[in-house]
Parts: sequence; structure tokens; C-alpha cells
Amino acid sequence: MTPAHTTKSPLAQPLVLFLFGRMGSSIAFQMLGVAVGWQMYALTSSAWYLGLVGLAQFLPMVLLTLVAGHAADRYDRRTIARTCQFIEALAAAALVLGSHYHWLGKEALLAVMCVIGSARAFEYPTMHALVPRLVPREHLPRALALSASANQTATIVGPAIGGLLYAAGVTTVYSTIGVLFLAACILISCIRPSDTLTTEATGDRSLFAGISFIKQHPVVLGAISLDLFAVLLGGATALLPIYARDILVTGPWGLGLLRSAPAAGALGMSLWLARRPLKRRVGRTMFRAVALFGIATIVFALSRLFWLSLVALVVLGAADVISVVIRSSLVQIETPDAMRGRVSAVNSLFIGTSNQLGEFESGATAALFGTVPSVLVGGIGTLLVVGLWIRLFPQLAQVDTLGKRE
Repeated sequence: MTPAHTTKSPLAQPLVLFLFGRMGSSIAFQMLGVAVGWQMYALTSSAWYLGLVGLAQFLPMVLLTLVAGHAADRYDRRTIARTCQFIEALAAAALVLGSHYHWLGKEALLAVMCVIGSARAFEYPTMHALVPRLVPREHLPRALALSASANQTATIVGPAIGGLLYAAGVTTVYSTIGVLFLAACILISCIRPSDTLTTEATGDRSLFAGISFIKQHPVVLGAISLDLFAVLLGGATALLPIYARDILVTGPWGLGLLRSAPAAGALGMSLWLARRPLKRRVGRTMFRAVALFGIATIVFALSRLFWLSLVALVVLGAADVISVVIRSSLVQIETPDAMRGRVSAVNSLFIGTSNQLGEFESGATAALFGTVPSVLVGGIGTLLVVGLWIRLFPQLAQVDTLGKRE
């Protein structure tokens, strides 16, 4: 592939097409979560089947991520991304037809979500590996911040749109989801075609090369693992319903505000980083951001004031996106382009797994020791991880700029 470096602006046409394509796909996916969850509960009245919906999306990611990363390095990334989005649009069309003709039962719903989960397993690392080919190296941190902004915007508006359209009818929301996936497919297709990548030979060695690369590069390993353990331990958002009802004594509207607060903080910070990208001491800044994430988690754990809890969650989201942008930039800059798909796949597997395990860890410790102690221990654990990682990965703390080091 040949980079589309024809302009000095970070908002070059390929990146704009990519950002709108990613936002459309992400909004559709967020809407899908609301619609499928509601429909599954209406069909079964079972929390177990709600869990199976998540499992149907999670298992394909675990099973297919390494293969997806290998494909992203072996074949044209633009083609992979648009193919995945077209498959997702077809899956949404199946949901429309199944709902309209009343043959969409719980088993069929799970099967469709498994198809979408499989497509997402290929789409996610491919889209991440595509960004560095769209902008010059010096604009990569800004481009990744804009990509994070697109994702956070989808996180905020997607569920709200999904809920509103579901009230108009389940076929309405699924039709809109299909249109958004198809629009994303068209936008990605409009990005200028790239030359074919020349990669190493296929086989097990090539398939697992992403894991080997991460193990051999302390900066990449430190950045990925620091973010992984921070997300794993700081899972306050999984317990928001308990905080809203039992601790802060607020209603569904309060829960909605609490859920949107981290995304709002992340969106604001990602837009700030897009305008004012980090220039120096980025390694130390990442450690400070993760430490701030832990402190905000502790404040939220102990707060009994609704406004203070909101502020803590906004700060938590802002600190998290600083870490995400730095990690993403370091991973993309430090990784050769021929391996970005496989390294991005391992990265997405680690972070996706930590999200799922973090929710389980929060729920399990809350059941054993109580809600407040669970969140409090998570925040303290995050601070301990920061201190330990500074000692284990001094190379990460010493990174000064987001540029390739010789």
C-alpha cells in the first residue's frame, strides 16, 4: 500500500472519509447493542440470554483476532474493512426481514450477532492499521485523536438514537443500522486504492508474529499492558446501576448521565488532543494519565454526591483517552507497516478482553466484598500498577516524543 500523503493537513480527504466511515459503523454498532438487547429481553425475559448476546460477539473476537490481523497485513486493508461492513449491512437486513416476518427467534438473533461479531473481529484491527497509511507520520497522533473523537461521539449518540428509533418499531432501527453500515462501506470504498503490501511468508510463524514483536519491544509491550491492567482494575462503569439506585439514590435519568459522563470527558479530551497534540514527555504523560484514572476511580468510589460522581467520571474518561491516544500512537509508530495488522489485532484482543474481564472482576468483587470496596480497590490497584510499570518498563517512561526512535 502507498500512503496517501498528498497534503500537509491532517484532515486530508482519505482521513475525512475514514473518520465518517468509522463513525457511521460505530454508531450502527452502538444502536445494535440497544436494539438487540431490548428485543432479546422481550423474547426471553432472561438475563442469561442477554449475557449470551455479549458472548456471541466476544467469542469470534477471541477466536479470529490473530487470523484477522494476519489478513490485514497480507491483503488490502481497505477491501477487508468494506467487506466487513457490507457483511454487517447484510446481517442488519436479515434482522429487518426476520422481525418483519416474525421468524426471528432467540437462536436466530444469536446467530446473526455471531456473524456480526466475526465481521467486527476483522474490521477492528484492520481499521486501526489503516490510519497510518492515510496521513504523514507527524500528523498520526492528531489523526488518532480524531479517530477517538469519532468513536466517542458514536458511544454518546448511538444508544440514544437506537432507543428513540426502537420506539418507532424494531424494523425501523434495524433498517437504519443497515443503512449506516452500508454508508460506511461506501465511504471506505471512496478512499484511494492502495498498492498491494509485500509481506513475509504465510504460516504459523507469520500468524503469531504480532505477539513476538510485542514481546521483543518493551515500549509497545509496556503501553499495551499498562492500559490493559488499568481497564481491568478500574471497572467502575460496570457497577453504575448499583451506584445510581442504591448509593447516589437517583433514577434512570441519573444512570443515563452517569453512563454518558466518561464518554463526554473522553470526547472533550480527544478533541483537545486533536487541536493540541502532545509534543514532549509523552511516556511520563501516559503514566500520569493512568494515575489520574485511578484517582478519579477512587473519588467516584467514595462519593455520595451526584455532581461529584459525574465530575469524577468525566475526569476518568478524559484521562483514559489520553492513555488511549498515546498507546495507539506508540503502537502504530513503533510497528513496521507490514506488521501493523497483526500487532493491532493483538492490541484489540488484549483491550477487548480486559473490558470483558474488568466487568466480571468488578461484579465478582462487588458480590464478595461490596460495591464501594470493589471500586475503591480497583482504583488503588491502578495506582499500584502505575508504580510497578514505571520500574518494569523504564523505556516507556523515557519516551519523549511520538516519533520513531532510531
